[in-house]
Amino acid sequence: MDWLEFSSKRIGASLAIFAIAFSLIILTLTPNYGYFEEFLKSKVINGKDHNVTTKDIAPEEITQKVNDKAKEDKNFTGSNEGSKTNASERFDGLIVLSRFDEGSCLSRFKSYLYHRASPHKPSPYLISKLRNYEDLHQSCGPNTAPYNRTMTMLQKHRTNATYECNYVVWTTSDGLGNRIVSMVSAFLYAILTDRVLLVEFKDDMVGLFCEPFPNSSWILPKDFPFRKNKGHVRTYDSILKKHKENNSKEILPSVLNLMLRHTPEDHERFLRCDDSQHLLQEVPFLFLCSNQYFVPSLFMVPSFSQELSKMFPKKDTVFHHLGRYLFHPSNEAWGPISRFYEAYLAKADERIGIQIRVFNPHESPYQTVMNQVLNCTLKNNILPNISTEDSKHFAVKNRTLKSVLVASLYPMYGENLRTTYLTRPTVSGDVVSVHQPSHEGHQKFNDKKHNLKAWSEMYLLSLCDVLVTSSASTFGYVAQSLRGLKPWVLHNLQNQKIQNPQCVRDFSMEPCYHFPPKLDCMGKPIDDIGKAFPYIRRCQDYEIGVKLVNDYE
Repeated sequence: MDWLEFSSKRIGASLAIFAIAFSLIILTLTPNYGYFEEFLKSKVINGKDHNVTTKDIAPEEITQKVNDKAKEDKNFTGSNEGSKTNASERFDGLIVLSRFDEGSCLSRFKSYLYHRASPHKPSPYLISKLRNYEDLHQSCGPNTAPYNRTMTMLQKHRTNATYECNYVVWTTSDGLGNRIVSMVSAFLYAILTDRVLLVEFKDDMVGLFCEPFPNSSWILPKDFPFRKNKGHVRTYDSILKKHKENNSKEILPSVLNLMLRHTPEDHERFLRCDDSQHLLQEVPFLFLCSNQYFVPSLFMVPSFSQELSKMFPKKDTVFHHLGRYLFHPSNEAWGPISRFYEAYLAKADERIGIQIRVFNPHESPYQTVMNQVLNCTLKNNILPNISTEDSKHFAVKNRTLKSVLVASLYPMYGENLRTTYLTRPTVSGDVVSVHQPSHEGHQKFNDKKHNLKAWSEMYLLSLCDVLVTSSASTFGYVAQSLRGLKPWVLHNLQNQKIQNPQCVRDFSMEPCYHFPPKLDCMGKPIDDIGKAFPYIRRCQDYEIGVKLVNDYE
């Protein structure tokens, strides 16, 4: 009987172990692609304009899980108290959290628990400029008395009138990555010219970000008088053209359109020349339509040079500081971001982000791109090599867990990489897990759900320790700049073939300005931009583009 009882217990224990092991295998083999689909179906609660949340796990539960994990994860850099003091310290003074409501934007208060501490500290002068801008925005923002008086004067088409506040309104153009890099550019322009930045969001952008400024909104009110008549607003180009034809100055309008998009024409003189900036000071209301990171052009303006040098002693930190200041995921976006991180990235010793953007699938065969990604990551020791030997020869102790986040419109890249590391062990014995949050198939426009996924994945990439990005992709630019690191950049294929080397380490974490000016302010060609502007160099991923670097680099 004792023997039978012992055997019974042993069989029962074996079955239990088998059941657990089988469940783990099923869980491991179950793809997590399309993960965001479930989160986006979640019920919305505590709805606030641009500050909504999804209820899958209550906010307090998320906070508790993060704090519990912070105690046990040696690689997790956040404090376990979750206090405003700790969060403020992590922002290095960029943001004064006491001026904001925590419930309306959880990410502003909790994101420091997920990010590595930034090695790039903002200058005291930049911090003072941000505080001054916040005061200006609160005084002149939507629905304030100065704003209402300005709107009344604009509707009456008064010329030569004195306005209390000046404005620049950013309007949407192209994909979300282009929009984000151009918004950062517009914000810096607003700071330099003492203008209030307002943004005109369409439905596909409502609810992606928290309000960035305390006690005020940056959203252009729906009753703005020129909202539906922008096509009748004069452009800066037309004024320049008329001025050249008549060789005479005219009274400038109160509202002006500035266009700065991808174009071979060199018509953005208004950004980089002092005479144009002096002219624009007389225009109280500017519409700015852009899909470019035109910050390098601002550094070309002589009258801005001293201010910019004081704000950014390290010139390759512009987006890093301003992006961290401006863009905080709304509660609607923060729910999926934090839960995905907790489920798949939090326990890793190293988090690796791989962003694969295929602009022309017909010219970029899947297998060729996949080979390029593998060659790049293996040769540069980003991912461990696969062993041809049996896994039993590898020690279990001191293994490193590497979590790989794949961001791509196509599912096969994540699936292929995941299968590669599931079927064979690594030479080092490291364990590699691969996760792809979504796979939309193609880029969608005017689709909030698509933009919500895109923004979530950009932000998740910014939580990684190493990044591999695609050439000329603003999606990757946003992630690398928020994170504050220089990525490995995959070269574009040439004639459907991989270039050698497959990828290069970028020399700057700044985004690339794809279509910079070709002429200087005297109308002469800029042959050597590095000689004319030592802190600007040609981009490695887009040969006609330029980006900021530090003077000493």
